[in-house]
Amino acid sequence: MSAMRPSDETTTTAADGLPDRREPGDRQIVRLHEMTAVILCGGMGTRLREETEFKPKPMVEIGGRPILWHIMKHYSHFGVRNFVLCLGYRGDAIRDYFLNYQIRSSDFAVDLRTGGIETLSNGAAEDWRVVLAETGADTLTGSRLRQVLPYLRTSSFFATYGDGLSDVDLDALLTHHRRSGRAATVTAVHPSSRYGELSIRGGLVKSFNEKPQVTEGWINGGFMVFERRAFDGLSAADNISLEVGVLEDLARRDELAVYQHDGFWQSMDTYREMCLLNELWTSGQAPWRIWERHRLSA
Repeated sequence: MSAMRPSDETTTTAADGLPDRREPGDRQIVRLHEMTAVILCGGMGTRLREETEFKPKPMVEIGGRPILWHIMKHYSHFGVRNFVLCLGYRGDAIRDYFLNYQIRSSDFAVDLRTGGIETLSNGAAEDWRVVLAETGADTLTGSRLRQVLPYLRTSSFFATYGDGLSDVDLDALLTHHRRSGRAATVTAVHPSSRYGELSIRGGLVKSFNEKPQVTEGWINGGFMVFERRAFDGLSAADNISLEVGVLEDLARRDELAVYQHDGFWQSMDTYREMCLLNELWTSGQAPWRIWERHRLSA
């Protein structure tokens, strides 16, 4: 994937043979900067208990920053600046992080008698608008998304999980979704193997890949696009998962498109996967760090 920042605007084509179901009035420029990215941040992360005992999984750090920040930087690279975070388990940790975001990187003085704060120098701040929405500790993912629909400004929106990183081209994903005319599009990715992969030649191991991505088989990697109508059948009383209650239903109705991504994708479900992502970041080989590659090449 190119490290260059894509334009906020992209025109649609029909290069992949996907049936074009758009109405004539919809065949126009798609503006990414108007889109909102909804990120699911409410799960408990039980398989990463070493880190999530006292904080939600999206706050687990990769390279000194929460994985949530990395996900948001990826969307921001493509022009998205509006975010809605669906909070649940230990949501106060995420609230505190964003309420104090700017002051964490600024020099300031505190008057201990009055409690007044004087900012001495402003640190770098992202140009983001972040809605922190409490969606309940026990609410399932599909119902979390339905709850935040009133906070969205457009009929289409991005959505993803708060524990997965990728170098997926969001510009191409949105174009693919618009062309499909379906109610939703999921990004299909190759999952990581649980085992190391050996390259053998002449009775000798020529290479060892600790945790490669398999080249066959596809799974839902997040990085989805939805139309509001995908949630029309859900009521406020429902508590359903996104995968079973929404995506399966859309698939049965031929309303779920797929964007196949052959590039990097990695979830953070275990301590081992957290260490892998940190190693990639520390080594300077993090494939999802496309915003940094753009800055260095500019």
